[in-house]
Amino acid sequence: MHRVTLTAPDDFDGWRDAARRLSNHDVDPAEVTWQVGEDGGDLFSDAPLPPERPGARFSVPRAFVDMAQSAILHRDPERFALLYALLWRVRTQRGVMEDKADPLLRRVDILAKAVRRDIHKMRAFVRFREMEEDGDGGPTSRYVAWFEPDHHIVRANAGFFVRRFAAMRWSILTPETCIHWDGATLTEGPGAARDDAPDGDPVEALWKGYYAAIFNPARLKTGAMLSEMPKKYWRNLPEAALIPDLVAGAQAREARMIATAPRPPARPPTPANNSGTVWAAVRDEAMRCTRCPLYRDATQTVFGEGPIDAPLVFIGEQPGDQEDLAGRPFVGPAGQLFDRALEEAGVDRASAYVTNAVKHFKHERRGKRRIHQTPDAGEIQACRWWLTQELDMVRPRLVVALGATAARAMLGKAVTISRTRGAGIALENGAEGWVTVHPSYLLRLPDEAKRAQERDRFVAELRMIGARVQALA
Repeated sequence: MHRVTLTAPDDFDGWRDAARRLSNHDVDPAEVTWQVGEDGGDLFSDAPLPPERPGARFSVPRAFVDMAQSAILHRDPERFALLYALLWRVRTQRGVMEDKADPLLRRVDILAKAVRRDIHKMRAFVRFREMEEDGDGGPTSRYVAWFEPDHHIVRANAGFFVRRFAAMRWSILTPETCIHWDGATLTEGPGAARDDAPDGDPVEALWKGYYAAIFNPARLKTGAMLSEMPKKYWRNLPEAALIPDLVAGAQAREARMIATAPRPPARPPTPANNSGTVWAAVRDEAMRCTRCPLYRDATQTVFGEGPIDAPLVFIGEQPGDQEDLAGRPFVGPAGQLFDRALEEAGVDRASAYVTNAVKHFKHERRGKRRIHQTPDAGEIQACRWWLTQELDMVRPRLVVALGATAARAMLGKAVTISRTRGAGIALENGAEGWVTVHPSYLLRLPDEAKRAQERDRFVAELRMIGARVQALA
C-alpha cells in the first residue's frame, strides 16, 4: 500500500506529481491512500512513493485537467482517490471523458461544479470594509472582508481579487486561510475569526440607500433570489439587512406603483433625469470588466449604444474584429448588412439601442488574422450582468435577439432559432422578446439563392418587429 502525503488541501501540483509517478508504475488505485499533512501513517504497511521514471510521460485530455483542478478544491475527503481512479480510467479506456453517464466521471464532475459555484459566490459576495491602520507615513486605509467558503478555494480565487482590486490594500479573512494584498505583493496567513473583521464603515449607509432605491417589487422572485444569494451569505452583506422588510412590503409597493404610474406617451421623450449619467457610469465600469477571461485578448469592451429611452433593443452575439477595434457594435460587414436590412424594413436604427450578449471579442489567431469563436455558456452568463443592466436602464418595449447566443442571453437558456423565431415571447422584465437570425448567418450562406431567400425573410421579420413596436406604444 502506497501512502501519499500532500502539503495542503488544495495541493494540485503535489497530487499531479504523485499521480504521474504512481501511474507510470501501473499502481492500481486500490493500492494508494491519500492524506493531507503528516499523521504518522502505518510504518509496517506503507510503501514509499515509486521513484521517477526518466522520460516516462503520458498525456491526458485537457478536459480532465480542468475538471481535476476544480474538483481537488472540494472538501470531500475522497477527492484525491477519486481523481486518481479517474486518471487510471482515462489512461486505460478511450472516450471516458465523453461518457457523461459514467458514474465516476459524474461524481467528479459534481465536485468540480460545486467548487466553481463556490468560486463564483466568493467573487459575488465578498464585501470589503475600510479600516485605518498605521503606516510608515501615517494612517493608511486597508479594506478587509470576511468570507466563509464551502471549499478550499481561497488561494485559487486570489488572482481574481488581485486583478480586480489592484490599486487597493486589502485582506480577505476566512476560517482556514487569509490572503493579504499590499498593492504589490500577495501574502497568505493562518485562518481568522469573524470578530477579526470590521462590522461596517460609513460607506455602507450610502450603499444601503442605493440598494433600497433600486429594489423593484414588481420584479421580485424570492425563489430565484435565494438560489443566487443563499441566506448563509446574508450576514456578511450590508444590504441583506434590508431584504426582509423589502420583501415583506413588496406587494404593497407594487400596488402603489401600478396605481400611481402615469400612462406613457406614444414616444418617450429624452430623459430629463440622470439616466444618461447612470448609463455612462455602468459603461465605464464595464470597460474594466474582468468577469471572464475574454478581456485578456480583446482590444476593449464594446458596450451598447443608442437612445437611453429606446423602445427597441437589438442584441447581437459579440463584437467582431472591426467592432473590437472601433469600440462600437455592428460596424463590420454584418453590421452593414444589418443597417441595409433595417432601412428596407422601415426601422430607424438611430431610434434603437444596439448591444451584444458578450462585450469582448472572442477569437483565435491564425497568422495575422483573428478568427471569430463562439462564446461558451460560462462567458454568456458572466456577461449577462451587463446586458441586464442595459435593459434595466433602457426599459424597452421590445427586445430582439439576433442569433442563438443572444437568445440564450435574453432568455437565460439555450433555444432553437427555428422554433422560436417569428413570434413574441414574454420576458421577465415586462418587455416582449423576439428571436431571429444574426446578420452574419446570411453572410455565411454559400448558396446565392438560399442567401437571397433568407435575407428576404430577415427583412420581413424586421418589418414585423417595427410594426409590433408601434403597436406596443
